[in-house]
Amino acid sequence: MSERTPLLHYRLSTSVNESEPQTPPHWQAPVQSPGTPRHKAAQQRQPKKLSIFFGVVIPTLLSMFSVVVFLRIGFMVGHSGLYQAIFMLLVAYFIICMTVLSVCAISTNGALDAGGAYYMISRALGPEFGGSIGIMFFLANVCACALFVLGLVEAIVATFGVPEGGSVAASPYQVLPSGYWWSLLYGTGVALLCLLVCLVGAHIYAKATFLIFLVVMFVLGTVFVSFFAVGPRTIVLPTSATFNPTVNRTGPPFPTTANFTGFKLDTLLGNLWADYSLDYTTGTTMTFATVFAVMFNGCTGIMAGSNMSGDLKNPSYAIPRGTITAVIFTFIIYNLLSVLVACSCDRVLLQRDYSFLRDINIWNPFVTVGVYSSTLSAAMSNLIGASRILYALARDDLFGKVLSPAKKTSHSGNPWVSVLFSWFLVQLVLFSGKLNTIASIVTIIFLLVYAAVDLACLALEWASAPNFRPTFRYFTWHTCVLGIVGCAVMMFLINAIYASASIAFMLLLLLLIHYLSPTSSWGYISQALIFHQVRKYLLMLDVRKDHVKFWRPQVLLMVSNPRSSVGLIRFINDIKKSGLYVLGHVQLGDLDTLPSDPLQSQYDSWLSLVDQLNIKSFVNMTLANSVRHGVQHLLFISGLGGMRPNILVLGFYDDCLPKDKLIDPSLSTCQSPDPSGSLQEFEQQPPLFHFASLRGSSDRQDCGEFGDGKVLGPQEYVAIIADAMKMLKNVVLARYFNNFDRAQVLSPPSSSPGKGAVYVDVWPVNLLRPDSSSYVDTCSLFLLQLACILNMVRAWRKATLRLFLCVEEGRSVRGSEEKLGQLLKELRIKAQVYTVPWDEQVALHWQRQGEWAKRNPSQSPDTIKEEKKTAEEEENDEDYVNSFPSNATRLSDDYLSAVNKLILDPARPTPAVRFLYLPRPPADTRRYTTYLHQLELLTQDLGPTLLIHGVTPVITTDL
Repeated sequence: MSERTPLLHYRLSTSVNESEPQTPPHWQAPVQSPGTPRHKAAQQRQPKKLSIFFGVVIPTLLSMFSVVVFLRIGFMVGHSGLYQAIFMLLVAYFIICMTVLSVCAISTNGALDAGGAYYMISRALGPEFGGSIGIMFFLANVCACALFVLGLVEAIVATFGVPEGGSVAASPYQVLPSGYWWSLLYGTGVALLCLLVCLVGAHIYAKATFLIFLVVMFVLGTVFVSFFAVGPRTIVLPTSATFNPTVNRTGPPFPTTANFTGFKLDTLLGNLWADYSLDYTTGTTMTFATVFAVMFNGCTGIMAGSNMSGDLKNPSYAIPRGTITAVIFTFIIYNLLSVLVACSCDRVLLQRDYSFLRDINIWNPFVTVGVYSSTLSAAMSNLIGASRILYALARDDLFGKVLSPAKKTSHSGNPWVSVLFSWFLVQLVLFSGKLNTIASIVTIIFLLVYAAVDLACLALEWASAPNFRPTFRYFTWHTCVLGIVGCAVMMFLINAIYASASIAFMLLLLLLIHYLSPTSSWGYISQALIFHQVRKYLLMLDVRKDHVKFWRPQVLLMVSNPRSSVGLIRFINDIKKSGLYVLGHVQLGDLDTLPSDPLQSQYDSWLSLVDQLNIKSFVNMTLANSVRHGVQHLLFISGLGGMRPNILVLGFYDDCLPKDKLIDPSLSTCQSPDPSGSLQEFEQQPPLFHFASLRGSSDRQDCGEFGDGKVLGPQEYVAIIADAMKMLKNVVLARYFNNFDRAQVLSPPSSSPGKGAVYVDVWPVNLLRPDSSSYVDTCSLFLLQLACILNMVRAWRKATLRLFLCVEEGRSVRGSEEKLGQLLKELRIKAQVYTVPWDEQVALHWQRQGEWAKRNPSQSPDTIKEEKKTAEEEENDEDYVNSFPSNATRLSDDYLSAVNKLILDPARPTPAVRFLYLPRPPADTRRYTTYLHQLELLTQDLGPTLLIHGVTPVITTDL
């Protein structure tokens, strides 16, 4: 059996074929004896795992010791000088060291699987960011593989190629034709060789790289010895480096020879400072950025060990130790070589012969073999790394069926389709022709990937998640930030256009994956960061600093069954004005008598409802022995800190027959599953349709589906309203929203009386107090505020607010209208004011008062007149105006029906919604039924109507 990582969570290696059935965790597989055929077959299927040295140290060293150490050390020192060369190495290694610390932290925080950096980033930042960076890292490895192949071709042509321009060959071995197409042919052959090795598998590749590692280390030893053992000599420069590469190669030629002087102070002094000149391979003038871009390719191999994570025995243990060892070793070698080269080679040799190490070696073929071995190994390392990243991307299904063929593996677990696809892309990149041409692109993409790794580690650190506790602790968020900043600065210094294009391409991939919406169980770091920030800002949101200028509605909407409340849920979402919106639900029950909490299984359905309706809402549910107690619970506990509901919205209590607005057209019924066998089909339905079916028309219920006659009576319903007002919550009763359709309401037919106009009517007077006509109390202003908020919503901006002012004969109509208009102007509310005479309705009221006085002689007509006079004097007393009238029993049904007809006046265009004044419930609980009956008569057949009672001031004229 394969060795597994000693962590809490285990993952199977990606090299195991996913098509093989895996034993469920709750079954114990029978133990096979070592001699059985099945045991032998299992051993053959299980690929061997790699150790730290073979799986991490060797691939990382060979990737970093590829082109730069043999072919570009002289290039770097010759153009930039020793000082800038060492500075470049310090900057490059500073960046990669910050990244290595992040890699070590992430890799020691859990079990790793195949994919290396992609696996780390995707599991830390989520599928969108991880998938986009994964593609970028895949392309970086593809381009790096092509770069190393071109480096090998350059070395082959320099050794065995016939000089261009018809020059005489300096060596009898220079027999290979040279030129662009011949170089492409040689590169294709090298790529095919890499493909064959990678198709065999990672284990054979590890054996091959070990042999190459021994060769490269031996050659490096001879290079260091040669600086001391070889005496001064004159080196013949390559033919291509002796002509000034201007137009038609005209101009003065460069020297044809250069000197290896040995250790001399004059040579060192001549190589200390920068002298950027033309690069003889591309004909372009070098700069600090271009030289750094080429040099940095010697540092991009730090992920070679991470890419092999699926083939390692213990990735979390091997990657940190192996990578750090390789980085330290290469840094020492690069600095030693830079110093030795600057002390012993003149600048012409360094700038005009990139393969000069071969000419100064104690035996020239040593360096040639070293170049071939290191570049070939680096090419294979990047090819196999690219294939593993592509395989991991395909297995995660981030791009749907596009990458599904890349999931295929051989019997030994080698993803051969991914290897073939990676090789094909390498072949395309080879058409670029020159190593220095693609060096900038490769470096920028690698820098982007390194910045993403640092960002992933930074996000994990800032999220302060309890489960982020890596065993590698030599990092802080400061190292992550420094790594990100360093990568970003160098990307734009190298080439701002390439850097911008790479970032734009990555963001495009991020948006693509986001809209594909892949499902994953990896966890999203964004959720942890949001939680961390929200908690911090909630603590900063001090309720003691609340001010009326910044008041916003924070709504708790009570819903019994959302099947009949879709219209109301969507409408309340419009008037929340970026405030808190909570869907509340009360389920009757006693936890003492239940085996478990019945609410936990319902959350998915409610959250699916929020997604389906595209509203910005939270869901709060509670278990209580009565609806009233449940609403009290939610009013007390909903929200956090300064984000608590200040408005309670209830569906109206009446006999309105509900209609199911969540019927799935593909289902023949929404009833509960029968026990004969459809239970499984019911459970497989989308969570949105798991709500209980609606009750029949025989049950008394409300349009908002808040409750029914069996569990909620009128007495308890009004008690809920009174409770909310005692808790200083504003109350809204919504009626006739069962069939409300915003799209239809906001697009009325042009043939309608209003000719396509949309109206919102506001009646800011307490219609249950005909002896009062005040419209400037807290409740009236609250009505105006909610209507104005609705009018500010984008979909409702074309609606016209109509404000109705009820007046009696003898009162100053013009004065009342002007006073109201001035108030609207001060409140910056745009509305049309209409005066409505209601003498007839008021007369019905006072007529009822007279009839009541006849039946009660103790109350004389003079007393009635005195009541009316007192009412007029106390209009400005809010407690009087917004209360339920003491003479409620004397409000006749005729009066209420007359007021209802006044509101329904057919001469006016029908509004989309009406806002009416809701008075306080009576103090005498015995009159709750009368109170509800009068509200029902008042709003009969009005269409979508909100009865609103405000208890808090929400409007100010101050700045």
